[in-house]
Amino acid sequence: MERLQKVIANLGYTSRRKAEELIQTGKVKVNGEIVKELGTKVKTSDTIEVENTILDNCKNYEYYLLNKPREVISSVSDEHGRKTVVDLIQTKERIYPVGRLDYDTTGIILLTNDGCLANKLMHPSSNIEKKYIAKVNGLVSGYDIKRLRDGVVIDGKKTSKAKVNLKKYDKKTDKSLVELIIHEGRNHQVKKMFEAINHEVLKLKREKYANLDLTGLKPGEYRKLTNKEVAILYSLVK
Repeated sequence: MERLQKVIANLGYTSRRKAEELIQTGKVKVNGEIVKELGTKVKTSDTIEVENTILDNCKNYEYYLLNKPREVISSVSDEHGRKTVVDLIQTKERIYPVGRLDYDTTGIILLTNDGCLANKLMHPSSNIEKKYIAKVNGLVSGYDIKRLRDGVVIDGKKTSKAKVNLKKYDKKTDKSLVELIIHEGRNHQVKKMFEAINHEVLKLKREKYANLDLTGLKPGEYRKLTNKEVAILYSLVK
């Protein structure tokens, strides 16, 4: 048996904190009865209803790896009518992205209806490794690389140590191609890290997430994760 708010969050309806609010305001029913106590535990066989919507407590989870193109929103929906990552995947399940990539950032992003795994992957303590390739203005010097490796201050807080390598510098265009591996997932982190060393990011691609990469996927294409890949992700966030 699991706590009611945890089950609601794991089923992808909303966050655990929001689920607690819904319970306390009488918007959740278990087996037809309103439940307001946060400590309530439920079984898989129980019928859970949230805001008049019955949740499927026995659903089959789906896991997708998408090569996100530019100008696509990392969200379930967009109030401005822009295309979202969910729009690119054909499924009847209510899936959502694990974390975010900026509108103009490309590369690997995961989508699932497994709220338990998604929440663990996005938690700051997960330390999931993410590899980016950034095209930036100017020559990223050895001193710049050392600063990134040691951590730079963004939004008033120093970033954790990173793995950084200069892959290429084009003298004609004065542009650098840099590989950056981080374990955090702060808002616009990579762009802000380069901004902190006075280099504007022109293009950004996430090439790897944990044990997963983009092999065989063109921009806009996706595939389902294998059972082994899902098991590895779970092992990383124990």
